[in-house]
Amino acid sequence: MATGKRLTAAERRTQLISVGRTVFAERGYDGASVEEIAERAGVSKPIVYEHFGGKEGLYAVVVDREMEHVIADVSAAISEGSPRDRVGAATLAFLKYVKEQPDGFAVLSRDAPANVGMASLLAEVGERVGKIFATEFKRAGYDPKSAPIYAQALIGMVTFVGQWWTEDRKLSIEDVASHVTALAWMGLRHLPERPARVTPARAEPAPG
Repeated sequence: MATGKRLTAAERRTQLISVGRTVFAERGYDGASVEEIAERAGVSKPIVYEHFGGKEGLYAVVVDREMEHVIADVSAAISEGSPRDRVGAATLAFLKYVKEQPDGFAVLSRDAPANVGMASLLAEVGERVGKIFATEFKRAGYDPKSAPIYAQALIGMVTFVGQWWTEDRKLSIEDVASHVTALAWMGLRHLPERPARVTPARAEPAPG
């Protein structure tokens, strides 16, 4: 086991969070183990349990930190500017996180326990973006109650594009953001006040 200078409790906690983040990014929640995290940190398993109560506790802390990072970036991006500027800034902010924090994004987008990880992140970010959308919808004469639908659709779209980009980086993140923004904005810009209701198509009767 690795040895080194004795860390304070706060320093040890920070170290374990960093090591856990790397292991969860590589292995996913199910594949990660307290044994591996402890070994990489150069400590015994009881130290991990002492600080976090186990793997799930450490994972929750790692995810919370990543969520705070993303939400802070996106919230700052949508704080000012025209509606289109806000959509573009939010898209770019999220995709920059994907590029600059690959381990963090891997943690959020890989397998996770129920109610933890990407689903929680999308719900939180979507709620904040939805508030901005609601204000703009009301100003444009649309029903603000439908704003969360479009906010969640935008965040979901950006997330899946981000996952795709991690596998195929032929385009710059800025170019990707411009394409996603164009797609989202053209739809929002021409949004009808009351979209036509979707009804199931009737099946043609079988020839008798």
